Amino acid sequence: MTNQGFPAAARRDLADSQLRRNIANATSTIRAKRAKVVAELPDWQQLRDAGAAIKARALATLPEQLERLERSVTDAGGNVHWARDGAEANAIVAEIARDRGRRELIKVKSLATDEIGMNEALEAHGIHAIETDLAELIVQLSDDRPSHILVPAIHRNRAEIRALFERTIAEGRTLSEEPEALAEEARRYLRDRFLSVPLAVSGANFGVAETGTVCVVESEGNGRFCITLPETLVTVMGIEKVLPEWRDLEVMLQLLPRSSTGERMNPYTSPWTGVREGDGPREFHLILLDAGRTDVLADEVGRQALRCIRCSACLNVCPVYSRTGGHAYESVYPGPIGAILTPQLQGLDQAPTLPWASSLCGACYEVCPVKIDIPQVLVHLRGRAVREGAAGGAGERRLFGLLARVFNSRRLYEGAQRAARLGRGPLMRLPFGPLSGWTEMRDLPEPPAQSFRDWWRARP
Repeated sequence: MTNQGFPAAARRDLADSQLRRNIANATSTIRAKRAKVVAELPDWQQLRDAGAAIKARALATLPEQLERLERSVTDAGGNVHWARDGAEANAIVAEIARDRGRRELIKVKSLATDEIGMNEALEAHGIHAIETDLAELIVQLSDDRPSHILVPAIHRNRAEIRALFERTIAEGRTLSEEPEALAEEARRYLRDRFLSVPLAVSGANFGVAETGTVCVVESEGNGRFCITLPETLVTVMGIEKVLPEWRDLEVMLQLLPRSSTGERMNPYTSPWTGVREGDGPREFHLILLDAGRTDVLADEVGRQALRCIRCSACLNVCPVYSRTGGHAYESVYPGPIGAILTPQLQGLDQAPTLPWASSLCGACYEVCPVKIDIPQVLVHLRGRAVREGAAGGAGERRLFGLLARVFNSRRLYEGAQRAARLGRGPLMRLPFGPLSGWTEMRDLPEPPAQSFRDWWRARP
């Protein structure tokens, strides 16, 4: 949830030089890997077109697809729950845990459960959730917040992680800073939990309406442990993650790994369909989460944000994100996609500054695997924020009202041109006042000594 607003939070994080170095190093590496594997495919743009069309179809027929998904999951022996908001989803998970006498559960990395604050909600019911993704575990152990969609602990370097582990899961021991050694320490800590905790919660990258199949893609194998070993599996899936047909996965599983981790395919792609005797969990629950998504769907321009497949490619190319990091967005969805998704899910009044938290350079649109026109949505949301009174304020509205009067009157416009010449030179940098922020990093354009109209009048 937002609290400071993006401008204040960004100023705070811009002052942290170590965070900026960590972010820059990680995003540049991921960006280079992505560019290399994308260049291998001569039909990459056609794949993007296909991905956008699949998601557009799913959203255009969303009620039908969700009903198909419910029938397919039920026919395969699963249970389907509908949650209007995060509170309902958290209550369903807590009830499932209580009914089975569980005070602990293991979790697959899930942005949807982060979005609704599931871990904190379960703690209030006396149920402890253990994150099993390495980056999510780092965030949990440090009582921190995620700062990237794909790599939640991207703002931490290996020295910081080593010190954290020595304070927590490896207390009293001295560890190496080598990535392999740190990953092995996390594996030792988690292995006992995988083998002893009989309840797991996952998110979902995709849910297939045709077959009732839910799919998670990941790189570590922890997700595979979570969805196969426990007796009970609960999946929390945003309703926008549904795909109409099984064949749609063929496109998505080419787009997602290349755009996220820069790999040709994910190391672990785990689909499951209901329950099967002697294979995997004996009980499966699918929670279909709305939490503002139907409100986003009602916006003809903004709804394209629901196409997002959470690849994070837009974060890695964004010049704003690379300098501020993810915490400045004060949401589990940082970067350009967060700048258009969070204000719509939470309401513009709750995140009024986020539509201004990314540039309009277009780099995010160029790399988006499902062709979300993020710059278009940013401009659209900026307009909505002003019209709905979520941004701007009375002073700004009066100022632009005055400007409208000036531009609508030839006499006032020419008078303003003459007055502007009085501020030529050093006065074009405003040292104080409400407009001083405009010239902190740049000078205002200097008006010419003679306007075109004056020049024209002076011609013989």
